[in-house]
Amino acid sequence: MRRRKADVRARVNGDLPFEFGDVRLTSYAGLELLGTYVRTRRFNQQVREAFADLPRWGDFGVVAMVRVLVGLVIVGGRRLRHVAYVADDPVFQRFGTVRVVPTARTLSRWLRHVTMRTITRFQALNAAVASQLLPGLGLRTWTVDVAGVVVSTGLQVERAARGYNPHHRKVPSSYPIMAHLAETTHILRVKNRSGNVHDGKAGLPFLRALWPQLAALRTGGARLRCRMDGAFFRQDVLRWLQGRDVGYAIKVPFYRWLDLQHYIRDRPTWVPVAPGVTGFAVPGAETPWQIPMPVTIYRKQVHHRATKNYQLDLFDPNDGHYEYSAVTSNLSLTVRNLWYFACGRGNHEKTIAQLKTGLAFHSVPTQTYAANRAWQQLVVLAHNLLTNFHLETGAPQRRRTRKHTVVPLLQSVQTLRFELFHRAALLVRPAGRTRLRMTDNIPTRQAFTRIANALASG
Repeated sequence: MRRRKADVRARVNGDLPFEFGDVRLTSYAGLELLGTYVRTRRFNQQVREAFADLPRWGDFGVVAMVRVLVGLVIVGGRRLRHVAYVADDPVFQRFGTVRVVPTARTLSRWLRHVTMRTITRFQALNAAVASQLLPGLGLRTWTVDVAGVVVSTGLQVERAARGYNPHHRKVPSSYPIMAHLAETTHILRVKNRSGNVHDGKAGLPFLRALWPQLAALRTGGARLRCRMDGAFFRQDVLRWLQGRDVGYAIKVPFYRWLDLQHYIRDRPTWVPVAPGVTGFAVPGAETPWQIPMPVTIYRKQVHHRATKNYQLDLFDPNDGHYEYSAVTSNLSLTVRNLWYFACGRGNHEKTIAQLKTGLAFHSVPTQTYAANRAWQQLVVLAHNLLTNFHLETGAPQRRRTRKHTVVPLLQSVQTLRFELFHRAALLVRPAGRTRLRMTDNIPTRQAFTRIANALASG
């Protein structure tokens, strides 16, 4: 239907002046829904149980500090000083369960009082949040992606070092390692490390610490499978996985001592896998460990010279340019299905991007190592709470694919903020009962009503 110009155009006669006063107005009305959810799931009790025997520091309790920091990350704060911009918001105060929001200096001092003993309590709290939901989902397969994450830091940050930072090679960094559940995007465990620690040397202790948590969460005989990059292609890691009957798919680097090139030079029959991708399986590739390993080799045709010039080292360049990759696996998958399964590890990279750009995982709030580890644990806690909130308030299910990625259709953090959390509202008290009054926008009303009904019925 065509509209008249008079119905579309609006005249602006001048600039509006700004006035500031004591108005019961909030910019985060949707945060009340998340506050309702954590109250129904007894989140405060979980925090108290996790930090029960630790000494209290400061005027604010551990529940208030954890909720204020988690709320700050969820609404978009990326620095501790950003808490000053939300300190007077009434809904943010309700979410933090405080009358007065602590200042940035108070938050910084509280984080600096964190010790390595306290970090284990944060890990236990994250495990408790995940365990509320995961056992009841009835997953037949648990696909765990393990990878390292680079976080660039300043020059004075404790235990920061130059190392595995490919985009900023001379910048000191930390190198956290995390375990990600592909079916739900939960972060099962995260551990911060110095930037010069390689996954190959430090990956096995992380897997050993992760194993009891996985054993406690899995129910109903669910199968466990792990996906990792080439840094984990080590004899000790492979033996540890095989000894616990864990399925795996690990990328294989083209090391000289493996000599995978001679299998390619023999020009076997390449099986079509995907558009532009072919591959073949080697049942038992020779290794220096005196244990033959099954390796599947893939090549993808590209229109440019391949990385490290692999194509020219293998055979006639007139055959075209290819990018080669190899995967070792103990799963009974075909060459095609193993390609898709290994490619599903890219979903972990999307979750890492959400943690960095959406939830300030890459921020470094202090120069203290333990405090920065606590910040990362709080960011992961915020991510897991949002994932639980999403799953229990009606996230639609997607069709399972061969990549074995996330099953529910989850919205990004930025989308949640725009559609749900960053909604302006006025606190009013008709008949003595406080209410949030918002503009009657149809999509907003439908979203809030659906989530409120789901929380009431759950």
